[in-house]
Amino acid sequence: MNEITKWFERKFDLSFPAHLYPNVCARLRGTPARLEELVRAYSSEVLTRRHAETWSMQENAGHLLDLEPLWLGRVDDYVSGNETLTVADLNNRKTHEAGHNTRAVEDILADFRRARGNLAQCVEALEVTMYSRTALHPRLKTPMRLVDHLYFVAEHDDQHLARIWELGKMRG
Repeated sequence: MNEITKWFERKFDLSFPAHLYPNVCARLRGTPARLEELVRAYSSEVLTRRHAETWSMQENAGHLLDLEPLWLGRVDDYVSGNETLTVADLNNRKTHEAGHNTRAVEDILADFRRARGNLAQCVEALEVTMYSRTALHPRLKTPMRLVDHLYFVAEHDDQHLARIWELGKMRG
């Protein structure tokens, strides 16, 4: 049933104006609430069930938490004027080794809400001109403005929210 385009196959239209950064920031701030809404109806058994060797709903939620340090590090790259953004672990070792299915989902959600609040506070405190600053995305090999990077994060959030939704439909 997985009809979601694979993340590494996605293309991103980054032609929108930088002055839309408040919209992107609002979207990032809303992810914890949307995640909580998605998972609250399911038992721990359903949340931790794997399907066809893919991550469970809870592991997808944990993955969002696992990437918060990367996103914050990349914001620091922009602030520091780095030419290239911090490289991601494309094998997602942190998520594979984290044991998210052994944790209480409430703890994952609380930690994610706290980490995302920290990211949101950080980017919202920046000067408006910072949202137009560019750096090279290491995997996509394309320059990205900070607002593009934040859009990329929001799209990544939605990728995993959609997967959690899809898994919920399978297990309802």
